[in-house]
Amino acid sequence: MKISANLALDEPDCPGDAASYAPDSPCFGKAAGRPRAADKEARQQALLHTAAQLFLEKGYSKVSLEMIAREAHVAVRTIYVKFGGKAGLLNAVISTGRARFFAGMTDMEADLRPLREVMEDFALRFLELVTAPSFASLHRMVVAEARTTPELAETFYKAGPLRTREELMRFFARPDIRAQLRPEIPLETLAVHMITCIMGDTMVRMLFPSDKQPSIDELRARATQGLDLFFRAVLR
Repeated sequence: MKISANLALDEPDCPGDAASYAPDSPCFGKAAGRPRAADKEARQQALLHTAAQLFLEKGYSKVSLEMIAREAHVAVRTIYVKFGGKAGLLNAVISTGRARFFAGMTDMEADLRPLREVMEDFALRFLELVTAPSFASLHRMVVAEARTTPELAETFYKAGPLRTREELMRFFARPDIRAQLRPEIPLETLAVHMITCIMGDTMVRMLFPSDKQPSIDELRARATQGLDLFFRAVLR
């Protein structure tokens, strides 16, 4: 049974099978010479989709670049050139999946909506991300292999949790936002507390695989409750 690779893409532009790159396939560059930008992007997304599937199905440490290259029908050298190796490829997979959930949201550093409105938008998108089955599978994989494969834990942390924390810190550092928050609370503490409040026991729930994903209404209620706790603690 295959695990969904939503971590990379919900539906890749091109599937990662051999037919995808046959001359009569719509995913194959029809024009001779240099591939078009759209073709190159489709091939890269197909590679990320394939890598995500293999990582989630087999585990990071059991997947080699040769295996990914064979399944995605690319050269190993192509992966090295584009991503620098397996850790770089995983970073791209996580970043692509994360971007899908936050697509359409204004950069928080430039978002002029009221504080609560920005946080409500962020919190709901964040909960949609961390409750997705693919994220739960990724998290369990990282926990299981972190001791024996440190680069996996480091890559996951930098591409996911650390990036989220830094984005929140930059938002809270804006003069207009900082003026609404208790000045004695460090920016990093604000970011960590924010994430903790909206996450609740989500990390514990990930230990128990479930086919039932929370509805959008359930996530919205969870986000509202978490934000109430956060604001009670940090507003002036």
